[in-house]
Amino acid sequence: MTEPAGTPHDEVPDAPGEVRTLTRELVATPSHEDETAAGDHLESWLRAETDAAVTRDDHGNVLAARAPDSDPAAPSEPAADRPTLALVGHHDVVPPDESQVVDADDGGGETEYIVEEHDGRLYGRGSADMKGSLAALAVAFRDATLPEDGPRLVFASFVGEEVGGEGCRAAIEDGFAPDWAVVGEGSTGYSADGVTDVAVAHKGRRASTLVAHGQAAHASEVEAGDNAVYRAADAVDIVRDLDAPRAEVLGHDLAGSVAVTGIEGGEAWNVIPERGEVTIDERTVPDDRADIGRAAGEGVDWEVDQDLPPMACQDEAFANAVLVAARAAHGHTDDPIPAAVPEHVVKPHATDAGWLADRAGTDCVVCGAAEPGEAHTADESVSLAVLDRCYRTYRLVVESFEVE
Repeated sequence: MTEPAGTPHDEVPDAPGEVRTLTRELVATPSHEDETAAGDHLESWLRAETDAAVTRDDHGNVLAARAPDSDPAAPSEPAADRPTLALVGHHDVVPPDESQVVDADDGGGETEYIVEEHDGRLYGRGSADMKGSLAALAVAFRDATLPEDGPRLVFASFVGEEVGGEGCRAAIEDGFAPDWAVVGEGSTGYSADGVTDVAVAHKGRRASTLVAHGQAAHASEVEAGDNAVYRAADAVDIVRDLDAPRAEVLGHDLAGSVAVTGIEGGEAWNVIPERGEVTIDERTVPDDRADIGRAAGEGVDWEVDQDLPPMACQDEAFANAVLVAARAAHGHTDDPIPAAVPEHVVKPHATDAGWLADRAGTDCVVCGAAEPGEAHTADESVSLAVLDRCYRTYRLVVESFEVE
């Protein structure tokens, strides 16, 4: 791909204190079983702090648009002949570790999230994935100066990302289809420690099961039965020899994988099994899949249990614009500048960017504060300095991206 030119940004904005304040407030709001309270807080903040049109859709998603002629619930509809740039996050989290919660003071049996700050980091469930970057997205959405000839700006925070992108998929079905999106999932520490990179692609995940059927019989009469575990084992041999999917995205090689992750069958040691199951984890890439169907056949069915799509940015100009903004944000005087500079990278994990790319045709990049191995952990945390950096990046993207 073409290496972006140097930064055109003469001035890099300071990050206001609201980024950290809003992060603390969102992280303190439980949202692993019910996202309503976190959505309420975010919606109230947007209504109080911005002049945007704010919508809470029927699914619980929080949507907003700053252009006065835009409908945030359906930003794909034409509005003053302007395309749409979206800043995208989610406000649900995975269940917290017991060390991350405390019983509420009211004695009602509810729990509260523990939020702590030390050594320049904020600790708590959802700090990295992804309420920290969500706060930076929201404040940048508020503060950015919209170019007269630039795209209209939309903000979206979805529910149900951690359980398969439920909110994002529902919003797309309702008409959400921006032209470009910056998704605030983690991209820090991929090219080098401490560097907030720009991911132009990520893998998807297809989880599937091969179900082998046989005929039960007493194990002393082997010929009377049909051993489903043997059929399952034959299917495993086929899967083992499959080629892993591969793709190239803007000059980056994206290698998928396919692996058997479990096998189960049989009810007792003296019974020929009539059913055997093989579970398969495949990391998918754009436009290529492993041919798992080859393992299905007589007596063996193939069932897809989950299919989270991969993402690949097809707009090199947009990908470069975000990279230029990220590099300018790293050069800010208040940022502890790493030895390296941001690069275009690929992520191994699926995000809502996959649904946007696959079902809405959106050109996405992923750029956010979370570092590899930080999300979903008992000591989850996020760097406050990197949150400030992300705010600067998001705002610079909005203020500088030119529609060709």
